[in-house]
Amino acid sequence: MQPWHKWGAALVLGATLGASHAQILVGQTAGFSGQVAAGVQETTQGAKLFLDAVNGKGGVHGQKIELISMDDKFDPKTAGENARTLIEDKNVHVMFLTRGTPHTESMIPHLDKHGVALVGPSTGAMVLHQPVRKHIFNVRATYQREAEKAMTHLASMGITRIAVLYADDSFGADGVTGAQKGLTQAKLQPVVLEKFNRAKPDFTPLVAKISQAQAQAVLMVASGTSVVDGYNALRQAGSTAQVVTLSNNASGGFIKSLGENARGVIVTQVYPNERSLTFPLVKEAIDLAKAKGMTEVSPAMLEGFAAAKVLVEGLRRAGPKPSREKIQTALESIQKFDLGGLDISYGPDDHTGLDFADLSIIGTDGKFRR
Repeated sequence: MQPWHKWGAALVLGATLGASHAQILVGQTAGFSGQVAAGVQETTQGAKLFLDAVNGKGGVHGQKIELISMDDKFDPKTAGENARTLIEDKNVHVMFLTRGTPHTESMIPHLDKHGVALVGPSTGAMVLHQPVRKHIFNVRATYQREAEKAMTHLASMGITRIAVLYADDSFGADGVTGAQKGLTQAKLQPVVLEKFNRAKPDFTPLVAKISQAQAQAVLMVASGTSVVDGYNALRQAGSTAQVVTLSNNASGGFIKSLGENARGVIVTQVYPNERSLTFPLVKEAIDLAKAKGMTEVSPAMLEGFAAAKVLVEGLRRAGPKPSREKIQTALESIQKFDLGGLDISYGPDDHTGLDFADLSIIGTDGKFRR
């Protein structure tokens, strides 16, 4: 049995064993296997740090939270089917911490049909922000904000020959829009702007164009193994271009998958430095992690941890008998809620979440450095 099977099975088993005690059902579908498995496992691990701590103190209004997680293998169609199962068959009160842009889009009909809120989708797609999706409550910043900051940062370093590669889905298109904004601010045009098949990428012709254009840097708007494969193809073609990717790859698992090539890769971030104890959010996560015998917290874990804090605040405000409708109303009542150094607010016409964007670089020790 593969490690993710054991890990995923433990989630389901834990949920089953606790069913007689847990009364608030939270549904999650994400790619526990496939391209983004490492990041998904880390964000969920971060969320469980906080949820376990809350349950350890008696839960919310005396009711414990049960997280029911399903593996969609990072397939949009399966994600939608899983969401239907969780909402209609499992009768979850709320959805939580999904992964992927087209994957989350596939769930919207089920959310809208049954009036179920989704808290903290692990995607920064603008399509989930504007127009406002009634039942989606974003926590992290947008991909456009990240990509824009990456471009302006490269330009500030004197880098002018920038290539952009992106997956041919709504996530990729979203990242490109942000990148174009940053390039326009810097009065630059991409030397290469190419998309590739998300499911079966072929980087050979793309890296040939990048090498011919003598690109100094490459922004890769893609997920997990696609970025790793693209990076390897670049280096095999002899390109020394600086590689940049977005925060959907900000996990320890991503660093490991890069292997010896990890050093120097720039990854945008949507939360503070995961070692910055000046942020109460970070200190709280680190303290809870240490209590469980973990040595550190990754950016992906911090994302899940922050999303869990928003979820619990919504459940707390929903009262002792939280219906789907009450949770929706409770989430929209959140104003300037302090996550621990970062405030978040919602309203009927604003489900945007945070607007925090930063950059990190993978150091020689295999850790993100700000």
